[in-house]
Amino acid sequence: MSHTSQDSSESRSGSEHDRENSLEGALSDLDVAGAKETSDKMTFPEGGARAWFVAAGTAGVMFCTLGYINAFGVYQEYYQSHQLQDQSPSSISWIGSLQVFFLFAGGVVGGPLFDRYGAKGIWPAAVAFVFSVMMTSICKEYYQFLLVQGIVGGISAGMSMAPCMAATPQYFQKNRGIALGLAVAGSSLGGVIFPIALGKMLSNPRLGFGWTVRICGFIILVVLAISCAGIRARLPPRKSQFFLLSAFKDAHYVAVIGATLLMILGVFIPLFYLPTYAVEHGMNKELASYLLAILNGASLFGRVLPGLLADRFGRLNTLCAAGLSSGILILCWPSTTTSVSIIVFSALFGFCSGAIVSGVSVCLASCSKDPGNIGTYMGMGMGIASFAALVGPPVNGALVTHYNGYDQVSIFSGMVVLAGAVTVILAKQMTGQGVFAKI
Repeated sequence: MSHTSQDSSESRSGSEHDRENSLEGALSDLDVAGAKETSDKMTFPEGGARAWFVAAGTAGVMFCTLGYINAFGVYQEYYQSHQLQDQSPSSISWIGSLQVFFLFAGGVVGGPLFDRYGAKGIWPAAVAFVFSVMMTSICKEYYQFLLVQGIVGGISAGMSMAPCMAATPQYFQKNRGIALGLAVAGSSLGGVIFPIALGKMLSNPRLGFGWTVRICGFIILVVLAISCAGIRARLPPRKSQFFLLSAFKDAHYVAVIGATLLMILGVFIPLFYLPTYAVEHGMNKELASYLLAILNGASLFGRVLPGLLADRFGRLNTLCAAGLSSGILILCWPSTTTSVSIIVFSALFGFCSGAIVSGVSVCLASCSKDPGNIGTYMGMGMGIASFAALVGPPVNGALVTHYNGYDQVSIFSGMVVLAGAVTVILAKQMTGQGVFAKI
């Protein structure tokens, strides 16, 4: 009996030992898996076919969304002399202002959706955006333009753009500035092509407004269909909460959002009013319609070259320089009264302001320590800053109407952009590395 009891005790002891070893092995496997997932998150490809295909897809979506919306200055001038001539410039600018507002506000939902479900949410938004463009072609009344072009077009554009802007930074860290610069440059290309196309077609009586807008819609349909297919998430979906409110405990992140808000409040004003300003100063309407193409063409270089500089000399440093130069140029805007000087201003402002849109995207993405949260960080930041895009153009339109000039507009917009640049310096100080650090 004693031998039997001893054998049974040894058997139980061996069994418990095996279970402990099994449990330790399972925990070890979980630790290895967790370490591997963390390693995958923090190791960026920094290139490769898939990474650059995502960046190219982002450029195509930016071409159709922000690039098309950048041409609103042509619509503003056309509406004032055609369908909406009974409306004030400030009222008409609400259409474009709502578009830009929802373009950025769409990231509040689109960014977290990308982090949680990947890129598949881009397709319904892209279809809705094409629908909004086509419906704009048959609008007649102010409320119709406001609803279709301003609200539906803005929301769908924002929901299309947000997943792309979140996808590209997942593939790049060291080269994030140039990658996002090239991606956002797609909007500059769209800002060149769409104003020229709209100006040419709107002046052709055989096409008229309806078919002009529909042709743009068909171009957008083809480019979006190809581009959306290239957007892929690199990381697995996040399982935690939809919004990350704890991010607002980071003073650096809050300061970057503040800088973004101030810059967006003033930087879009020339895009809205430059063609109208030029026509009032004696430029013919066809040449005035090319101003936005010149501005956006220069911003193509302003988004790519500063992207290279940002990776080398610091992303906040480059954004600060872009804000300072853009603010000074806006203050100088009313001094350009001849056709030549207005064209020169368009090119210079396009180059300097081009770095702002790509710069704030890179800086917001860099605030997230976990690449899997980039979409949420960018979406929340852009969503807050979008309120600046909502109030900026109408406020400036009211200033134009009240003072019958552009001096007050340039002072207001120039100063808020300069304030944004100063806030970037504050954001640098919040990092703890000092104002002169290369960050």
